[in-house]
Amino acid sequence: MKKKIKTGDEVVVIAGNSRGARAKVLSVITAKERVLVEGVNKRKHFEPKSEKNPEGAIVERESSIHISNVMLASKYDERKGAAK
Repeated sequence: MKKKIKTGDEVVVIAGNSRGARAKVLSVITAKERVLVEGVNKRKHFEPKSEKNPEGAIVERESSIHISNVMLASKYDERKGAAK
């Protein structure tokens, strides 16, 4: 199935907790039909101790969401404009 969303596109989240959020696509995972959107669906991740990070840390990272839950911002604006 062909998807029109690519890395770097501006999208609007149309379903889920972050509904209505506009953000940039960081990456597209085509095999799983998921996208990584900047600032959306954040999860806490434990970073173990290492040379780079001697204390270890808990950091927040974006987690992927299904591609059907996002829409290109231009298409979203067209649809909202036609509804008025």
